[in-house]
Amino acid sequence: MADHIIPHFQNDGGYDVIEIGVTEFMCTGASTPFDHPHVYLDMGDEGEKVCGYCSTLYRYNPALKATETKPAGCLFVERAA
Repeated sequence: MADHIIPHFQNDGGYDVIEIGVTEFMCTGASTPFDHPHVYLDMGDEGEKVCGYCSTLYRYNPALKATETKPAGCLFVERAA
């Protein structure tokens, strides 16, 4: 069982690069119905990772909290039906 929450990020704005405060995360692409399969990505020691589905480059920024992004607003929040 995971000992921590894995944040999910989306790219509704079509940004080339999104800075995030974690190195393990899920990419969802964009909001439904434009999302792709929610994929787990791990930057390892590299400090950045490209999503193979949507080509978003995620870059680690240690100044950000786990749920913060630059540009702002890229945290995926599941909406109630």
